[in-house]
Amino acid sequence: MPKYRKKLIEVDLPLTDINAHSAREKSIRHGHPSTLHLWWARRPLASCRAVIFASMVDDPSSCPDEFPTIEDQVIERKRLRGIISQLVEWKNTNDPELLAQARLEIAKSIARQPDKPPIPSNHAAPNRHSRVGGNPQGGDQDKPTSPDRHTGFKAVSTGRDQTILQYLAEHAPTIYDPFCGGGSIPLEAQRLGMKAVGSDLNPVAVLITKALIEIPPKFANKPPVNPDADPMGMTVGKGKKSQKLPWRGASGLADDIRYYGRWMREEAFKRIGHLYPTIKDESGIDRTVIAWLWCRTIPCSNPACGINMPLIKTFQLSKKPNNLHWIKPEINRENNTISFKVQNHPADVPTEATVNRNGATCIACKSTVKLDYVRQQAREGKMSEQMTAIVAKGDKKRLFMSPTQEHIETALNAEPKWRSTATLPEKALGFTVQNYGITNWHQIFTERQLLTLTTFSDLISEVRSQIIQDGADDNYVDAVRIYLTLAIGRVADGGCAYATWLNINEAVAHVFAMQTLSMKWDFAEANAFSTQTQNWMAHINWIAKAVDHLPSESNTGEVHQADASTTVYANDGPIIVTDPPYYDNIGYADISDFFYVWHRQSLRDIYPELYSGMLVPKNEEMVAAPRFEDPRQHFEEGLNQTLKLIRQRCTDDYPSSIFYAYKQQEEERGGHTSTGWETMLNSLISSGFHIIGTWPIRTEREARSRSLGSNALASSVILVFRPRPEDAPIATRSQFLLKLKQELPDALDKLTSDAHIDAVDMRQAAFGPGMGIYSRYSKVIRNNGQPVPVREALKEINNAVATYFDEQQGSLDDETRLCFDWVRQHGFDKGRYGDVETMARARNLAMSTVNDIQHLMTAQGGTVQLNPIQYFNPELKSSNRETTAWEGCMRMAWHFSQEDGERIPGAAEVAANMLNGNTDNVETLARILYDHYDRKNQPGNALIYNTLVHNMPDIRQAAAEMQRANQAAII
Repeated sequence: MPKYRKKLIEVDLPLTDINAHSAREKSIRHGHPSTLHLWWARRPLASCRAVIFASMVDDPSSCPDEFPTIEDQVIERKRLRGIISQLVEWKNTNDPELLAQARLEIAKSIARQPDKPPIPSNHAAPNRHSRVGGNPQGGDQDKPTSPDRHTGFKAVSTGRDQTILQYLAEHAPTIYDPFCGGGSIPLEAQRLGMKAVGSDLNPVAVLITKALIEIPPKFANKPPVNPDADPMGMTVGKGKKSQKLPWRGASGLADDIRYYGRWMREEAFKRIGHLYPTIKDESGIDRTVIAWLWCRTIPCSNPACGINMPLIKTFQLSKKPNNLHWIKPEINRENNTISFKVQNHPADVPTEATVNRNGATCIACKSTVKLDYVRQQAREGKMSEQMTAIVAKGDKKRLFMSPTQEHIETALNAEPKWRSTATLPEKALGFTVQNYGITNWHQIFTERQLLTLTTFSDLISEVRSQIIQDGADDNYVDAVRIYLTLAIGRVADGGCAYATWLNINEAVAHVFAMQTLSMKWDFAEANAFSTQTQNWMAHINWIAKAVDHLPSESNTGEVHQADASTTVYANDGPIIVTDPPYYDNIGYADISDFFYVWHRQSLRDIYPELYSGMLVPKNEEMVAAPRFEDPRQHFEEGLNQTLKLIRQRCTDDYPSSIFYAYKQQEEERGGHTSTGWETMLNSLISSGFHIIGTWPIRTEREARSRSLGSNALASSVILVFRPRPEDAPIATRSQFLLKLKQELPDALDKLTSDAHIDAVDMRQAAFGPGMGIYSRYSKVIRNNGQPVPVREALKEINNAVATYFDEQQGSLDDETRLCFDWVRQHGFDKGRYGDVETMARARNLAMSTVNDIQHLMTAQGGTVQLNPIQYFNPELKSSNRETTAWEGCMRMAWHFSQEDGERIPGAAEVAANMLNGNTDNVETLARILYDHYDRKNQPGNALIYNTLVHNMPDIRQAAAEMQRANQAAII
């Protein structure tokens, strides 16, 4: 028996809610921390918050004194799940009462430890039968209060929460993320009141995380210093509804970011505004330019032509129905040039690009060249740019205009005073621009863009004296400058010569929509001084909104630059929650140089150690990048060293977690296949950890056919692990297989019934209890003493899961099992009538019974065919007999096979009308069918049954409401 208390994350998580809200975060922008600055592969805040909370809170089964019966434990577990379900909602992110409740639950679990003091008595929680819970150490109990109508939880006063925060600061373990990246994990640890510590080798990651967790708490509730602000409070609302509120949290800091951001814009426009001229429309009205659109050109290879041939991916400027525009090339053979005229009628729009991955075509002479020729011309310095259109702000919509000589010459007259001498890597993950002679970072920008960025960078230094003049001290000045510098990074991302024009929504896309830097044949140059897409003040406002939303009234956090394989900044038995790099998915260091060169210009005086190098450190980066002699070995050794170092710091009191980007993409190496998944498991186990569970976290809005067929369904798998005891026993392979057979079915039952794991995620979730058995031993060996590798253990776990589903059929009715046998042999194709007779006898079904299931099968001319889903439409009347699982499943699946329609209500009506009312067997069959089609690699069929499983809780709830309504009508 384990000596530690089990935590909720080891037993149960409300995955449906976590997944839904993790997916929903992708569409949230205003106030979301991701808008502070770009970082790649951020973990959703919802999943981080849920994991940290569930890692801290005791599972009721570990508290027998408070929850002595299984029923008590189920009730309490449901209550804790309810808290998580509330916590993961974006609208509740900063709900003070809900956060206070969550912090109190964490404190209660800490106070249960014998070496920890009780929670101060005047802040103790009621007993387990109340909403808030009980203080295991005794003490006064709170008086009952009504639950808040928004959160469903009782209010906890600000003073009480501050006491709990103090208790957590003194007695809670550190939440440590050694690969903090975009800062999601430390941020959510801080939000929950924990001691949050993060580290990362990458200076860009360190800067972002400092801006999230270190800076805001230092200036909590501080009024702004700018002269336009009222130090007594901020005005919210307009007109009669306006009211003055005190400066709370980081709202004062956010206000100063906006004010001094405007100051920088005004100063920059005085210096370089002439390089951003307006343009007159057809009526002679001056219009503000939003963006200048360009394409790249190379000399035509045809000597008889010799024209500069435009390289264009699309001629369409706008695809909005009420604003269709495109560019028409006009060839002038007198001076052998091509110019562009904007057209606003749909006729004759060229549909084919002039360049693709194979090569390019000359518009003038129709000659074609291979891509190697294009690259050669670029490397020889013969690739240039040509303006194709100008986008301006109209009264109600975008205006598209042809280029003018004035605007072309203005763009070409920009002369930046500084350009980075930093070079691009020769080879890097996701980089292809080097093939075109791009060797320096300054070549990624036009001359006007470089001048704009250097002007704003210069103003970062100049704004210092302005803020001091307004009464700020040095620390506050530095804080404001850091956020203003992050705005420069945002401007660079949306304002370089590799940002493209989106003709669907008429906007400029930022460069790193993907984690790559590849050639863009046509690009958009945004006007940083406009009020539209990718302008300076928009970036300032995004940052200010994010800062205003940060949890400044919490315990402080700290961030360090460190190599995780050599340095750990948590020596007090930390809980590790982290999101490490994934082999060769993203070249973080190489791609971060894009931002680092601009951050360094402005922040070297604030963080001299962070910006001591010319570029981001790369030799120690834990990623399988092509710059290493053996990329895979470099990654594996770094991961092993990191986990061994972490193992030395961890205690037995809490589980740790790793977010792993799961994908079953296998690689052949030395005659053996291996996966990143296997490597992660190997590293954890060899470092002395016992894997407790695996929870699949998906961030897609719906399971799609494409993703179902890719074996990459879970965006992440959360690996939960604890230190393995030093005296863990050795097991033989036979003992391991026996334990799998004995323990895995019960664990899978809990995953389906309690956690309600989707069918699509079942195998990934099953790895948790399966590897839990394997990794509880110091090693698993064969009879000859050789170790059983992780790869073989994974295979046996997969086999055990398949056996589990096969045995699940035993709980189904005979007719359903007959239909499934037919699906496995014939699918929905025709077969001999004799085959169904043989199957029926094997199931002890009389032939009269087979004749009775004509609603499931159709017999004709000596053949039999299973009725397809389309047969079970709502117009098919149900008989008075007891509904089989097959019929119930097919009737429900029909509703989920339709593109439109009321899926859940339709399926709920089927469930409500089932005579036996047993939807458990329907769900069991749907899981079996999903597994069958998944193994046969038929994603379209698998999708239907996974969707049915996913929605089954809602179907049951809706069916119960229908039944209650029907009974009420009868009465």
